[in-house]
Amino acid sequence: MASKNELRRYRANFVDEIHSAALYETLSRVETDKKIKQVYSELAASERQHAQVWADKLKANQQRVPAGASIKTALMKGLVHVFGPRFVLPSLAAAEFADRNKYSGSPDTAKMSEDEHHHASIVQSLANDGKPGATKGSEIAGAESWHRGVSSGNDLRAAVLGANDGLVSNFCLIMGVAGAGTGNKAILLTALAGIIAGACSMALGEWLSVTNARELAKTQIAKEADELEHTPEAEEHELRLIYRAKGLDGAEASRVASQIMRDKDKALDALTREELGLDPAELGGNPWSAAAVSFCLFSAGALFPAVSFLWSSGKSAIIQCIVLSVLALAAIGIFTSLFNGRSAMFSAARQIVIGLVAAAFTYGVGHLLGVSVS
Repeated sequence: MASKNELRRYRANFVDEIHSAALYETLSRVETDKKIKQVYSELAASERQHAQVWADKLKANQQRVPAGASIKTALMKGLVHVFGPRFVLPSLAAAEFADRNKYSGSPDTAKMSEDEHHHASIVQSLANDGKPGATKGSEIAGAESWHRGVSSGNDLRAAVLGANDGLVSNFCLIMGVAGAGTGNKAILLTALAGIIAGACSMALGEWLSVTNARELAKTQIAKEADELEHTPEAEEHELRLIYRAKGLDGAEASRVASQIMRDKDKALDALTREELGLDPAELGGNPWSAAAVSFCLFSAGALFPAVSFLWSSGKSAIIQCIVLSVLALAAIGIFTSLFNGRSAMFSAARQIVIGLVAAAFTYGVGHLLGVSVS
């Protein structure tokens, strides 16, 4: 009989595999490219086989096999249908990468461990350029693009975090002003001012961040190009050291570095990626589109706690504000579960608790200030 920890692990592995299988099946149905559709179908079949292994282990221990799709699975499938495969691929690739070693270290799961590594490589390739047959070199070149965070183009993560900033900041602002005992018009005016000021601040901050990152990257690449032009021997030596640090022996590292240095463009690309850690094709993205998206996402989140004051006032408006904010916090928590590895219910509950604690604190501070001023 398996221990409680083992049974818990069996259930968790089964749920993970069923989630992946359902998602790959959805991707296969939505995908229009026949080759990629087949890849998704094969991935789904493999995940179903893995799930059956854990289902058999649970049955062998007289345990109930979890049934039904989780909230996370339903949400991801909905996003695939609405926005298409490319929208969810960065999060899926990051999840596969994080789970690639979960079955390692046990002879019983050696084949599944090998499969998981293969899956991570395939989905990484699809997330990078949409082609399941990407070469190893292109995988290395693009390997960082989907797990650097918001700036990497992970649209789902950026959207959730941007909306969360607007929601929490304006919710707390409204509660602080309401706690001071101000009238409905003053609260509504404060809420609208908070939306505009916060959205503009976020947009400007995003524009400056991306612009500065691009300018710094361009300066570093230009300096690298100048060094490549005037001191090619030193740059070739740096490449040799880099490849030796990656595990190549001295002769092989010298051969690879020498071959790359024959083409100055390829040499610059290699040095930019390996020495500077930059992707020449990305450089942080477009600052204007980043600013516009940041403005819209912040505004969308900040509207939820403010709208109740458009049609209501007093305690009724405050209660509606709290209810709408709690629902929005729960939705954001569910979305964050797509890339934090926790369950949807846990993520939603955590988001609600943190948001309510922050709002209660600002309400209390506003009440104390309102009393002292009056």
